Amino acid sequence: MRVLLTGGAGFIAAHTVPLLRERGYEVRIFDNMTRGDRDRVSGFVAGGGVELVEADVRYGGAVREAMRGCTHVIHFATVSINKSIADPHESIDINMTGNHNVFAAAADEGVDRVVFASSASVYGEPEKLPMHEDDRLDPLTPYCISKRAGEDLLRFYQRQKGLSWIALRFFNVYGPGQRIEAYYTSVINHFIQRLRAGKPPVIDGRGAQSMDFVHVSDLARAVVLALESVTANLPVNIGTGIDTSIAALAKILIDAVGVDVEPEFNPRDVLVSRRAADITRAREVLGWTPEISVEQGMRDLVESYR
Repeated sequence: MRVLLTGGAGFIAAHTVPLLRERGYEVRIFDNMTRGDRDRVSGFVAGGGVELVEADVRYGGAVREAMRGCTHVIHFATVSINKSIADPHESIDINMTGNHNVFAAAADEGVDRVVFASSASVYGEPEKLPMHEDDRLDPLTPYCISKRAGEDLLRFYQRQKGLSWIALRFFNVYGPGQRIEAYYTSVINHFIQRLRAGKPPVIDGRGAQSMDFVHVSDLARAVVLALESVTANLPVNIGTGIDTSIAALAKILIDAVGVDVEPEFNPRDVLVSRRAADITRAREVLGWTPEISVEQGMRDLVESYR
């Protein structure tokens, strides 16, 4: 069993590759390495069963060549949501073209399964909580639009060539090794940096806006389970089902860092957005439930900073 793992030098892949190796998969990392962790990838390669193809998903020939001999595909390669707003042209170029190159090659090569890193952002602002896979989709940025389009492309190649796929709609992924500027969880890193300096976290508005924080270790398990799931050809939410408000997050991190401060509130109008995943399908289709609570995950994250 050989997995082609696009974006395989990134944060989530760093936690996924060891699980794949434990399950007996050989791993072919496909990454242009513009933001990838070369030292970590070199360590994986030195350990055996992992190879690096340094190339870009925008080039269909390179994708097709790397796809040969692979039985499974995990497609992580993407441009982040904040970069997609700043440069929609690059986002569409990489995300949309990359999606199509990977899925078309996978269909032509007859791989057993494609697992696509979709996103909870395909829902836009939810009309109700928890958010279910059958809810209305309203993607708001080029990144979000490309994730929804990716799911549609998978359905196209399922109909045309029998491609087997699962699209995992990741909620707010966090954990050790994440870049400080990561869009959905930059608030965590910002709070921790202030707390470690003995400063209180500053919260806009009343802190009622919330996210569904899912630990990267739990998420990596879901990715591997999706490769092997009997049921396929559908999107699956990967979150905890718990919406943690920014005010509650601040309290959790204050306790984790162990400083005697109180959050400061910056009174201004903010869009109160809330997120929480309905994870019934993940439990029924993948046999997956999250194991790491937000409290434990944040304590572990604070320890990793030390």
